[in-house]
Amino acid sequence: MVSEHSDAPDGDTAALALKILVAGGFGVGKTTLVGAVSEIRPLRTEELLSEAGQSVDDTDGVDHKTTTTVAMDFGRITIRSGLSLYLFGTPGQDRFWFLWDELSQGALGAVVLADTRRLEDCFPAVDYFEHRRIPFVVAVNCFAGARRHGASDVSRALDLDRGTPVVLCDARDRDSGKEVLIRLVEYAGRMHTARLLDSVG
Repeated sequence: MVSEHSDAPDGDTAALALKILVAGGFGVGKTTLVGAVSEIRPLRTEELLSEAGQSVDDTDGVDHKTTTTVAMDFGRITIRSGLSLYLFGTPGQDRFWFLWDELSQGALGAVVLADTRRLEDCFPAVDYFEHRRIPFVVAVNCFAGARRHGASDVSRALDLDRGTPVVLCDARDRDSGKEVLIRLVEYAGRMHTARLLDSVG
């Protein structure tokens, strides 16, 4: 969690900034989501897919994809006055997972993007955040032509812990992405408060 404080003219302290991760499998829409919601020009570390990566990158279902994130995406969105989110999009391929531990330091929570055509690709992200007790929501990116599944069906298929939110979204749409982030902040806030109460109880 990242916080910023500055003295406002009326004596109030100013902005709170929260760190959020956007994770999921290869080609699921992480870069698209960060770019769609960011109010600043997003930082991207995309490189062209190479022949060398063909043996390790599973492009089934995303044959049109020509680039991949090799470090992270970064964007920022103001949810309301005094509350901003710093968004860090994680790389999707296995060989870049060593970056996740660094990126997850201080994160309030995470969005795990899922594609129902390749649902198994988000299992590693779900396991990662569950094992580290980082609150997360699963956001099903509703691709054109993909079969629609309800939130409860996705939750069962991923064997999520009870109460973990599953929301449907369009990663290309700013309002849709913002709703996902608001849902995450609300859920993560409840989880952190409950843990704090447990620790002092």
